[in-house]
Amino acid sequence: MRNLLRLTVAIISLFLCLNTVHAAPSEWEIDRAHSGVYFDVRHTYARVRGLFDDFSGRFIFDPQNIGASECSLEVKVKSINTNIRKRDDHLRSGEFFAVKEYPVMTFKTEKIRQVDGNRFELEGKLTVKDVTKQVVVPFTYYGMKENPLKPKQLVAGFEAKFTIDRLQYNVGPGKYYEMGVIGKNVDVTITLEVLRDK
Repeated sequence: MRNLLRLTVAIISLFLCLNTVHAAPSEWEIDRAHSGVYFDVRHTYARVRGLFDDFSGRFIFDPQNIGASECSLEVKVKSINTNIRKRDDHLRSGEFFAVKEYPVMTFKTEKIRQVDGNRFELEGKLTVKDVTKQVVVPFTYYGMKENPLKPKQLVAGFEAKFTIDRLQYNVGPGKYYEMGVIGKNVDVTITLEVLRDK
């Protein structure tokens, strides 16, 4: 009887331990057809909008296990697209992004925390050209559901919005800002749909 009691206690303890351990979050695949890396910058009075056509990343996220979640993003700078070829070539040149020397921009998380409800923050390192800075990127988690187009797949959605000072990353000389031609603050929007099997 005593041995049976010990066995029962051991089984219950094991069950409780298993319930307190979170499974490792699954890795999601970025749906490139429905995701984008966009930017806005002031030109005199107008706002110029553009995007980067070529990017990739690693995305591991579970709202129930934030501590084990992580993400990274790599953007091919050559893929910049403002819909004006002459301007894009200027942005690729040594005066701005110097894409031959610095072909990629990267972001790698070090910490993810929940702010409130579906609002989170990514803290990590952003590298543009030869400059790496610690940044905090707020993002919204829109939720997760069965993919309406593929019933055996899950889809989740996220959007991050933040602003960087391009001059702090050596993107373009300060003369254009001083002339009132190109603003120094760049608004960045990253919108992601990510996919994984159930």
